[in-house]
Amino acid sequence: MQLPGTTLLVIDDDSVTRQQIATFLEQSGFDVLQASQALQGLELFSRHRPELVLCDLHIADMSGVELIRQITEGAPDTPVIVVSAAGVMADVVEALRVGASDYLIKPLVDLAVLEHAVRRSLDRSRLRVENQRIRERLERANRELENHLKELKDDQAAGRQVQLNMLPASPWVSDSYRLEHRIIPSLYLSGDFVDYFRVSDTQLAFYLADVSGHGASSAFVTVLLKFMTTRLLYEQRKQDVAGPVAFKPSDVLGHINRSLISCKLGKHVTMLGGVIDETTQTLTYSIGGHLPLPVLYTDGEARYLQGKGKPVGLFDDAEYENVEIKLPECFSLTLCSDGVLDCIEGATLREKEARLPDMIQETGGDMRGLMGRLGLDSSQTMPDDISILVLSRNPR
Repeated sequence: MQLPGTTLLVIDDDSVTRQQIATFLEQSGFDVLQASQALQGLELFSRHRPELVLCDLHIADMSGVELIRQITEGAPDTPVIVVSAAGVMADVVEALRVGASDYLIKPLVDLAVLEHAVRRSLDRSRLRVENQRIRERLERANRELENHLKELKDDQAAGRQVQLNMLPASPWVSDSYRLEHRIIPSLYLSGDFVDYFRVSDTQLAFYLADVSGHGASSAFVTVLLKFMTTRLLYEQRKQDVAGPVAFKPSDVLGHINRSLISCKLGKHVTMLGGVIDETTQTLTYSIGGHLPLPVLYTDGEARYLQGKGKPVGLFDDAEYENVEIKLPECFSLTLCSDGVLDCIEGATLREKEARLPDMIQETGGDMRGLMGRLGLDSSQTMPDDISILVLSRNPR
């Protein structure tokens, strides 16, 4: 069915043929303009911009090929159908080469063939125009997407730099203790975070946290963790003017738990943290739903430390316990996020967890050795965030 208002232009110096074509097409629902000369046809075309042109190849005032060329150069999406008497094939080829969409031979015995050719050319032209519009829309969308991706990449780069600036130096030596860490994000930003710092002249604190999820939202929570622990330490130091600070790991986890719940971010954290008292050479630590548990390596043997607790930021009634152990003269303590387990062979999570102390024992509790044993490289992209923190004293 023809769209209303479709205008055609017939250019032919044969008035009988021209009128025959025009009358038939008007009866078929088209608006038809007529021109007996090429220049008149070009003027009508410029003024009315018809959707299709039918023309003869042999017109007194201009070559039909030149007429087609001028039309298609000015309006390449407008189809031109040649309706001409039988001639040499070279004329037909040249007409098609310069832009004609179809070629019909006079006399037109069956005008239904003409109507079919017109509708087919119009359909093809409209399809080309629509495809072009779609391509243009896709190109615009792609440009917008590229701009958005660039903005996102710039934002992520800035966020990544913020995270890197928040991380402690690695390695970091304080008196007889040495701490170092590695974080390999699954995305540009990491939901894993580690920190260690002096609490007082005789106290050293550390923690490893694994925020649920990945990407920017999880990375944002690591910023909150840094802020909350720093603020809590500041408040505690104001109360204790001199000497050791009552910076208990269970209190830190409880404070973060309440803060995350009140923020309503929909994020929770598994974490473990500890405080070393260098006067008594004891470690007090607390577990917040974190697996694997910390691994202590000493005297050539590695074993998991014990402890339990609920994830941080999920339960209002969560309580966290402190576990205290005497530290050996020579040891290393390895803390890992659960992403490390993805790098260990094993059919089940229990099997992988059982292998971790063996690997730490095989590498002597050394960070570089463990990274190599796990097949990890800081430049890798992993399916999950991976973080490792190793705390040691007089390692052998």
